[in-house]
Amino acid sequence: MESCKDIVIVGGGIAGLSLALALHRLGLKSLVVESSDELRVSGAAFVTWTNAWKALDALGVGDLLRPQHCRLSGIIVTSATSGLPTAELSYGNHEVRCVKRRVLLETLANELPTNTIRFSSKVVSLEKSGYLKLLHLADGSTLKTKVLIGCEGIKSTVAGWLGFNKPSFAKRFAIRGYVHLKENHGLKPVFLQFTGHGYRYGIIPCDSTAIYWFFTFFSSDQDDELKDNPMKMKEYVLNNLGQVEDHIKAIIEKTEMEDIICSPITFRPPWEILWGDISKENVCVAGDAFHPMTPDIGQGACATLEDTIVLARCLAEAFPMSRSEEQEKSEREEYRRIETSLKKYAKDRKWRCIDLVTTAYFVGSMQQSDGKLVKFLRDKVLAPFLASLLLKKADFDCGRLRIHDSDLPYPP
Repeated sequence: MESCKDIVIVGGGIAGLSLALALHRLGLKSLVVESSDELRVSGAAFVTWTNAWKALDALGVGDLLRPQHCRLSGIIVTSATSGLPTAELSYGNHEVRCVKRRVLLETLANELPTNTIRFSSKVVSLEKSGYLKLLHLADGSTLKTKVLIGCEGIKSTVAGWLGFNKPSFAKRFAIRGYVHLKENHGLKPVFLQFTGHGYRYGIIPCDSTAIYWFFTFFSSDQDDELKDNPMKMKEYVLNNLGQVEDHIKAIIEKTEMEDIICSPITFRPPWEILWGDISKENVCVAGDAFHPMTPDIGQGACATLEDTIVLARCLAEAFPMSRSEEQEKSEREEYRRIETSLKKYAKDRKWRCIDLVTTAYFVGSMQQSDGKLVKFLRDKVLAPFLASLLLKKADFDCGRLRIHDSDLPYPP
């Protein structure tokens, strides 16, 4: 049996590492237990909107990431059926970049104290142990903790303990790819999005030589042939691009097999977030373990970063940096402080995440539908509105870790 940890975070992805860093900035120690034997860098890249950069700045890593990723100036939506643009939107003062997952995870990990992350540590079950939670790991060892936070994604053991169902399948799949060229790719810093024929795909530069692309499609009988065969994935994408310029096709063609993945698109129905237990006792969830959403507004990782700032701020109230004897009268009182702080976090995040999950599902349904009426409305009427929704949902500020910069234990 190991000694008790104040805070254990299950999952060493974006949610787990950013939360550990947020807690570290506030002077709180945590242990991240990760099932894999190294950082999980699959997934290539993702779009980070203004709200995500506010969270990254609160973590103190924004300026470490900016020089490695170009700032996008806007989005151009094009009909893959006609080959004609249907909407063009400037991002204006909004900060939008496509961040490489590996770079973000390594940056977060490098900012953490040594031994914060414990790899090859898969949690298989948990149980109560007085005011603590007892975690049973796959290697037979156990951990005790005062606070348990599930950040291990859509297959979260912690979310299951809280009573959440497995995320729902949106009846769509996403093929994602990453291209790193030796020379400058020549693309403008613009998010290129294409819709039509029941597909939705995008081409997004990360920097002058790296490009991230995605292709979403409805489920069909051929899914089993695609999901484990990168060559077939690549062929499927190339055969269904529609009316696009040759340089777009060339990006897909240059993608190496090891840099292409296919995964089902899942989401948590908003009513489950509304009625479910985001926190219970001294346990809660964050990131995809809490609010998996379809990728159609690019807010999954951004909302995750918001979670970590809000949650760390709430937990700081349960673990004050200077504890008097009166504050530490009993384990019971500390347990109640923890429970209260997690409830505060859940209340703060519930409606924001319901809004994002619902909007993402709606936008995806509109953009990917091939019905004649919906297609007409999307391409002729709603395209600018759908594009502007991306900025509206990104216009959110999760706040700083501390109200005053002077309270931060690192330079602002």
